[in-house]
Amino acid sequence: MNQIPVSRLFEDRKDAFEFERMTDSLDSPVLITVSDINRPGLAMAGYLGNFLSERIQVVGETEVGLLASFTPQEREVAMDRIFQFQVPCIIVTKDLDLPATFLARAKERQIPVLGTPMSTTPFIHELTAYLDDIFAPTVNFHGSLVDVYGVGLLFTGKSGIGKSEIALDLVERGHRLVADDVVLIKRRHENVLIGSANALLGHHLEIRGVGIIDLHRVFGIRAIRFQKRVEVEVHLEEWVTGIDYERTGLDSTTTTVLGVQIPLVTVPVFPGKNITVIAEVIALNYLVKAYGFDTALELDKKLSEIMMQNSRLKMLARDDLE
Repeated sequence: MNQIPVSRLFEDRKDAFEFERMTDSLDSPVLITVSDINRPGLAMAGYLGNFLSERIQVVGETEVGLLASFTPQEREVAMDRIFQFQVPCIIVTKDLDLPATFLARAKERQIPVLGTPMSTTPFIHELTAYLDDIFAPTVNFHGSLVDVYGVGLLFTGKSGIGKSEIALDLVERGHRLVADDVVLIKRRHENVLIGSANALLGHHLEIRGVGIIDLHRVFGIRAIRFQKRVEVEVHLEEWVTGIDYERTGLDSTTTTVLGVQIPLVTVPVFPGKNITVIAEVIALNYLVKAYGFDTALELDKKLSEIMMQNSRLKMLARDDLE
């Protein structure tokens, strides 16, 4: 299970969220392990059922207003309810002021308290998005990921099959490289696969006989993307005589990446075959299917109708002869 300390959250997002330390220490005995957020208002009011102590606690106007409405004795009781739990941290939005006793309790319990000027709802959305990315299931793929007509094509195949050369040719034709050699794929919410480049390799390509080239410097910013949804795997393999490769497209094949099914297209490779144009057609055909039109199924339907019509004509002709 992924987990991060509060100090990493602070360092990663201190500029974006304009974080301010409201307690001196960021050391918490509880690590952040989930991307969901909790609002502790109900617990302050007295309902402790299903209090989610493993989550970051976000305090906004509702919670601060509730504490302000209590008598000093009621306020102490409300804080007792909260601080019986060891939470990762507490974040106060809109630069709201907390009672000094609240901060003293947090310090005593080693619970870091951070402040942000952001409004509560937008802050929760952005914080959740950041944590979703941190905790997303991840896998490294050996291949190349290229944005072709807006479709993320993941090229796979054994080393030396020509994945990088195809990626380079696609970039030359105006498409955009996301990653080569090592593709980092994360599964986001709603079973969406997002691919990006390895931090060290970036947008470099290794072309055998030439060496390593930097796509960004050679072709400019138009030639690259930092991330892209992975929508189709294009598996390249050497042509083998006698293998019955798919010719109609009626038998759709899928592959599973991090539990998500995506279309799989296997393309046999031999000298002189224009894989780049085929890759463009794969992307365009995917878009056509996404808009509800399947060429193979439509053609099969028409052929079936013609065969049924011919069969009826033959039956009528036989009946006339009889």
